[in-house]
Amino acid sequence: MMRKKKLLYVTLAGMIFLPSFLGNASGVYAEEQRNVRTKEEVVYATLKANGDLGPIYVVNTLEVAKAGEILDFGDYKTVKNLTDMTELEQDGERVVADVEQEGKFYYQGDLEEGTELPWDVTVTYLLDGREIDPAELAGESGHVEIQVETAANNNVASVFYENYLLQVSLTLPNTYQNIEASAGGMQANVGKNKQITFTVMPGKEEQLLVEADVENFEFNGVEIAAVPSSLPIDTTGTEGMTDDMAELSDAIGQLNDGVGQLQDGVSELNGGAGKLRDGSAQYKNGINQLNGSSSELVGASSSIKEALGTINRELSAGASDIDLGNLTELPAGLRELAKGLNDTADGLGKLQENYGAAYAALDGAITEIPAGDLTEEEIAALYESGADPAVVDKLAANYAAAQKVKGTYAQVQEAFAAVEPSLKQVDGAVRGISGTLTTIADELSASLEETDLSGLAELTKGMETLAANYDQFHSGLVSYTNGVGELSTSYSQLHTGLIGLTNGTSELSTGVDELSEGTEELYSETKDLPAKMQAEIDKMIQEYDKSDFKPVSFVSAENEKVTSVQFVIKTEAIKMEEKKTKEAEPEKKKGFWTLLKELFK
Repeated sequence: MMRKKKLLYVTLAGMIFLPSFLGNASGVYAEEQRNVRTKEEVVYATLKANGDLGPIYVVNTLEVAKAGEILDFGDYKTVKNLTDMTELEQDGERVVADVEQEGKFYYQGDLEEGTELPWDVTVTYLLDGREIDPAELAGESGHVEIQVETAANNNVASVFYENYLLQVSLTLPNTYQNIEASAGGMQANVGKNKQITFTVMPGKEEQLLVEADVENFEFNGVEIAAVPSSLPIDTTGTEGMTDDMAELSDAIGQLNDGVGQLQDGVSELNGGAGKLRDGSAQYKNGINQLNGSSSELVGASSSIKEALGTINRELSAGASDIDLGNLTELPAGLRELAKGLNDTADGLGKLQENYGAAYAALDGAITEIPAGDLTEEEIAALYESGADPAVVDKLAANYAAAQKVKGTYAQVQEAFAAVEPSLKQVDGAVRGISGTLTTIADELSASLEETDLSGLAELTKGMETLAANYDQFHSGLVSYTNGVGELSTSYSQLHTGLIGLTNGTSELSTGVDELSEGTEELYSETKDLPAKMQAEIDKMIQEYDKSDFKPVSFVSAENEKVTSVQFVIKTEAIKMEEKKTKEAEPEKKKGFWTLLKELFK
């Protein structure tokens, strides 16, 4: 009975003591971890020449706050103290060290076989276009290609793949010829070697290539450094870039507005030129008709002149020989001629009115074309602005065509301006001649009605004056019709040039319409360019700026206060085997009896 009571007391004491012990152990662990200020890890991995996994070990650097025990975690096969000769205690993932002083404490942990890296690395070798095993490549000559592929290893937490950038380096002797690298590879001379370096951004898979013509190939292997992409991206420079793009977008908008105004002006110019062409055609037809009727007009006037001369001669010869019948028909002929001239004058007046309206429209349209010249520097700035070169070509060509039209118009404007006053002057002259003929007819009719043989002398004198005046009128009429003939010939040439001008403005209008469509499309595509660019910049910053990344331990999630984790990865070198030289066997030292025998041989 006493024995049972004693056992009960021991059990109770154990139950009371055990929780206290466990609590103290937990406190010890916390104290041991608090004794470490910071922890850094450098993971060293040696891969086979083709990228297959090899041994991996980690060098840990612990910043110790004070002497005493420290605790770290890692799934290590073996551990080694790199600071002093103190043995490390390893219990599962726990690594305990008793440090003698504060400061940095280093130890190495060899990871278990099969431990994988966050990246899958594959290295492929080709000799003269044929894939070859790395072991067979040493000492070979020819064209060698080294392909390095990096990808995510989905068996390992993605935190390193998504936040670390890789610096991949390959070093080749400068004796190799035609060393080339794929896009992104930077070459630098390092002593007698050429180093090719690539950068693989976080979260990206890459296929890298280095090739060269080699003799007796050897290769030190691919070196990969993986470090956090923790450098913050400075965005201050992007503001100026987006401002520049905003200015470009505004300039394209102004260009589009200007082309729209040019389109309106050219459309008015083309319409005015069309009206001018139509009015000119009417004027040309009128001049041609007037010129065509000039011979009839001159012929009729010649008949009147001859009739007046005949009457005048007959009156001068004596009343007995006068044929008053012919004389009475003369006023009617003069009035008919005057009516024909009035009709001609009416046609000229209508032609003058149409021409004036067409000329005013053309002059107004051409005046609205800007007179300023685009300099070569301004045109070059348009090309450099990023605008579509084809659109700028059209703009420059059509601008030149518009300036040519304006220059051509300036040269012939005086002739255009002189046409309307000439029409007015001719109209007045024709109406004046018509009035004179009507006056002569009226006076002649009155004279004939009042005339008797006793007043024949007075009639004769009046007819002499009429005949003389009509001679002068006829001479003026001949000069006028000759002038009309010259004007008709000259205006035909002017009208031909005007048709060419109208065709040119029509082509210009078509070209400016196409240009307007192009600038409108360009403006539509670029008006939101600053916002789009800022969005792309923000996206890039979000993708590559890892400045807020907090390092985590590669070997154990239990480790705290981790400030840095880096990876140093290297593939095995490809080397030619050194030929072993056969060493001469040393002569055996001869004994006394051997020397004695040789003496008697």
